[in-house]
Amino acid sequence: MSVSSLRAAALLLALAGSLLSPLSAPAQPANAKPPLDTRSGPTPKAAVAEEAAARARRVPGDHIAVVVNSEVVTAGEVAARTERARGELERRGERADLDALRKEAQDALVDERVLVTHAREAGAKIEEGELDRVVAGVAAQNRLTLPQLLDRLRQEGTDVKRFRENMRDQMLIERVRDAEVIRRIRVSDGEIDKLLEERRTEAAAKAPLNLAQILIPVPEGASTEQRESRRREAEGALKRVLGGEDFAAVARELSQDGNRSGGGEIGLRAADRLPDLFVSAVAGLNSGQIRPSLVESGVGFHVLKVLERQSGPDGSKVTETRARHILLRPSDKLPPQAAAQQLAEMKRAVEAGRAKFEELAAKFSADGSAAQGGDLGWAPPGQFVPEFEAAMGELAPLAISEPFQSQFGLHIVQVMERREVAVDPRQQREQLRGVLRERKFGDAYKEWVADLRAKAFIEMRDAPL
Repeated sequence: MSVSSLRAAALLLALAGSLLSPLSAPAQPANAKPPLDTRSGPTPKAAVAEEAAARARRVPGDHIAVVVNSEVVTAGEVAARTERARGELERRGERADLDALRKEAQDALVDERVLVTHAREAGAKIEEGELDRVVAGVAAQNRLTLPQLLDRLRQEGTDVKRFRENMRDQMLIERVRDAEVIRRIRVSDGEIDKLLEERRTEAAAKAPLNLAQILIPVPEGASTEQRESRRREAEGALKRVLGGEDFAAVARELSQDGNRSGGGEIGLRAADRLPDLFVSAVAGLNSGQIRPSLVESGVGFHVLKVLERQSGPDGSKVTETRARHILLRPSDKLPPQAAAQQLAEMKRAVEAGRAKFEELAAKFSADGSAAQGGDLGWAPPGQFVPEFEAAMGELAPLAISEPFQSQFGLHIVQVMERREVAVDPRQQREQLRGVLRERKFGDAYKEWVADLRAKAFIEMRDAPL
């Protein structure tokens, strides 16, 4: 997998994310194989792959529950989706209202039929090669080869051809949805400016800050005279440090808090882990500066100095990673377990100095980057599929991951180095525009579906007697 194919795969996975979910029959004999599993976690959307399997199975005595344009929703489909929702609620320890779940399931299925008929009318098409890649992704996520996946579907009584067509329908919906819904979303420059300021404020609130203090406490229940005496003592300390005396020395002499022996140093910590009173009191002060007036709190009077102020992640910079990897694609001749074992041995060989990572990549990797020793070049966050990003993010420079799986096969990855680069202001604003579009997408999607449903032919049918 070349860097270009890995990056393109991020888009594919975003689509496939709504498709990859467990494929299982409602009931199986005790000696049956375990249901297919996607350990990366199901998406919050409907489990499309499971629905496709359910639609491909025709239950004897099933009947049409709803006619939607040129499509139908069967009672069996409604029952299957209802049962899945009930099972999910019970696993979370929640009580299921079957009538409500059944209505939600039927409404969701009607919406899907409305969308797929609209997508077809809009001229959307899915080429066979695209469909093949998504089905292969289902297999990879379940740690199966494509032939093994097809065998499992047949074992569960699923017609493979119909399964593929149902998957195609879901891809059609995704394609038309993204195009038409995004056109409905408007993001103004003012909204971007507001979000940019929010990000800066948030970054400032989390920016690491190291303060030192001289605390002159006021006893609980102190008289006015006692309070004024302590104020004068604190003002004397402030005058001394502003006059040039060493802050740490004065703190060790006068301060009455737990940091006294360390010259009053509180230690570097995120600003949101410091008292709000302190953070606001030193706002605008740079490293090495002393607040020119006292800070009064419920415990007494404070003299504050900023020892160090770091900048927070405001989006103006991004960390790029340069990594290399070795990819093995499972097959009938190389089962997933054997591939994982081979990669684990490669990792041990490199760490022991018996082999070089780039030489192993050139010899064994099934990716286009093999010619470059597996080198993927510099990449910002979010450019690779989630499994790859997660594995890479956990590594220190020169460390090698344990074998892990993505939709492309099994990998080991080594982080070569990291760097911080400035983000172009225009690029940053476009990134924020994308964030705002994403925030608005849910409401825009609901409006789009409601508009299409209002124009659709929908006929509810009773069960036959």
